[in-house]
Amino acid sequence: EIKPEAFFHCTTLKSFTIPDSVTEIGDGAFSGCTSLESITIPESVIYVGNFIGCTSLESIAIPKSATSIGSFSKCTSLKSIKIPEGVTHIGLFDDCTSLESVTIPEGVTKLYHWTFSCCTSLKSITIPESVDVIEDGAFEGCTSLESVLLHNRMNIRKAIFKGCTSLKSI
Repeated sequence: EIKPEAFFHCTTLKSFTIPDSVTEIGDGAFSGCTSLESITIPESVIYVGNFIGCTSLESIAIPKSATSIGSFSKCTSLKSIKIPEGVTHIGLFDDCTSLESVTIPEGVTKLYHWTFSCCTSLKSITIPESVDVIEDGAFEGCTSLESVLLHNRMNIRKAIFKGCTSLKSI
């Protein structure tokens, strides 16, 4: 295990390879690592904790073994993330202003308050049928969002598309 906040605010760390013996990355283990550009996560990891404020991280590959991932809030250089099948819980990606694409796997059941809020480069997203709740403001301020594919059995809360000025189709 990499303990929570183990490398918290380590502003000079540029890359990190997690050893195969690790199964859990604690919450905030790399949060605030503003110079972190790449991280290699092995297939042994089942829990990926929060990576908040990693402003130089452009992409991350979540291993197929993962079942839960934390928040990537304020990772302003993050352009894409592929979340593998098997993940049932995702955290927040709010203020990821460079995020253009994200794949939400079947199995995730809920998008929390402001999950993708202020992701100003996000253009489209497909919500799988397993998601049955989208909470308040989930896409608020996604000014580039043009299309969203939803299914008809969702409990959609208020203001989920507030400020989505480019939205053309749902």
